[in-house]
Amino acid sequence: MMNSLHDFYNSLTLSNLSEILSYQKEAPMLFSSGLFLFLFIGFYIIYNSLRDNRKARLIYVILFSLYFYYKTSGVWFLLLVFTATSDFLIGKKLYETTAPRGRLALIMLSICVNLGMLAYFKYTNFLYESVIAFWHFLGGAIHEPVLQHLTYEPLDIFLPVGISFFTFQSMSYTIDIYRKQIKPVKNWFTYMFYVSFFPGLVAGPIVRAKDFIPQIYRRPRLLHGQMGEALYLIICGLFKKCVISDYISINFVDRIFDAPALYSGVENLLGVYGYSLQIYCDFSGYSDMAIGIALLLGFRFNINFDSPYQSATITEFWRRWHISLSTWLRDYLYIPLGGNRKGKSRTYINLFITMLLGGLWHGAALRFIIWGGIHGITLAIHKFLIGRFGFKPSGEGMTPWKRALSTLFTFHIVCFAWIFFRADSMLKIKQMLVQIIRHFEPQIFLQFISGYTTIFVLMLTGYIIHFMPKQLDLSVQKGVTYMPLWAKATLLSLAIFLIVQMKSADIVPFIYFQF
Repeated sequence: MMNSLHDFYNSLTLSNLSEILSYQKEAPMLFSSGLFLFLFIGFYIIYNSLRDNRKARLIYVILFSLYFYYKTSGVWFLLLVFTATSDFLIGKKLYETTAPRGRLALIMLSICVNLGMLAYFKYTNFLYESVIAFWHFLGGAIHEPVLQHLTYEPLDIFLPVGISFFTFQSMSYTIDIYRKQIKPVKNWFTYMFYVSFFPGLVAGPIVRAKDFIPQIYRRPRLLHGQMGEALYLIICGLFKKCVISDYISINFVDRIFDAPALYSGVENLLGVYGYSLQIYCDFSGYSDMAIGIALLLGFRFNINFDSPYQSATITEFWRRWHISLSTWLRDYLYIPLGGNRKGKSRTYINLFITMLLGGLWHGAALRFIIWGGIHGITLAIHKFLIGRFGFKPSGEGMTPWKRALSTLFTFHIVCFAWIFFRADSMLKIKQMLVQIIRHFEPQIFLQFISGYTTIFVLMLTGYIIHFMPKQLDLSVQKGVTYMPLWAKATLLSLAIFLIVQMKSADIVPFIYFQF
């Protein structure tokens, strides 16, 4: 990050300042970039001077947030403004309307507007390709050559970064008003602040209105302990993203998934383990930074990852992984479908449908649907075992060795599903599984260690840190939080030095930017 900041200063001239500060599709602004650090320092100095002026502070943060989104998606920041304006007006009207039919019409309007935008930008090409495939099938079935000659060429539709996150966040606001769980905000600026708040804008966490909006009305405070906690989260996030995730991705994982047939089964399996660590470090690293930056501004987000690979059951995994999304799917999809209130069979079906749609939320491709289906089936099976044999949802009461075995089993179910999530085609998924099953060649493991020593050390380090007991992790966080200022500065400098040494010259966007 410091290297990027140094390059940014060297390249800063009046002639190219406009180009640097304008939208560049190939270089979206990331929390780990030098440009963001440079801009955030200036932003934060002014922000602190506005802590006592709520209206000016709101407008200032909204403008910076819109610029931040402009740097990731260009002119599509206007879509964010439209979403916020639409749901602000609908939410206000919804609260004033008492007639059941009128309220139902308004909430359906909000859902249709949000899901309509999501469907157009994210799923148009998927539906178009599916229709062409159906016509090919139909043409072959009836021996009609005209239908068989139709070809699929994807439409040029730009996918605005983070659209899945801010539409879900905004939609939850109107649904909560419809359920009479919250009251609407009184002015547009407050709602715009909630929807556009830049720390969680493009990749979550998905923040609920009832948790966040009350914080807007309070004067933001930054106590010594909160500053230390924020610094710890930001350093952890940078380490996960820039040191572990990016390095093992570029130097190992991408190579395996790009051509799985060229590698042995053991290398493919290690590639799966590598991706499992990569996506966790990438996404939880972003969440850590988002939570830390929000805390510096005086706002607290809920935790989004809680050592998910320590889970002893698949149910526990989804209580620890991407918590803001899993709880959103539970509250706004699974429970409205009937949850577990309409019998066992319906419960299993509801779980399966929820996870199928959760998979489709991640991407418009069959492999994402299969990924969601795998989790839906395993959740339904675990739900059956809970009812039939009295198993605990999170493995409570297990003996240590049983929990260890159950954790290992759950981890490998999750890893198996990640293959469908990461591979870019069904052919490569097949090749990878064939290599692991038929051409494992375990003797190559020692060659892997000698040939990919840094990769092996980083993967081992990442998993050791991840499986570290929670109490130890909290102790480390507490130690960093209450360090004297000079010690924090030293720790930050060491972290930046390590990141500079490991950081790739290429920009590596966060994985969840594409969702």
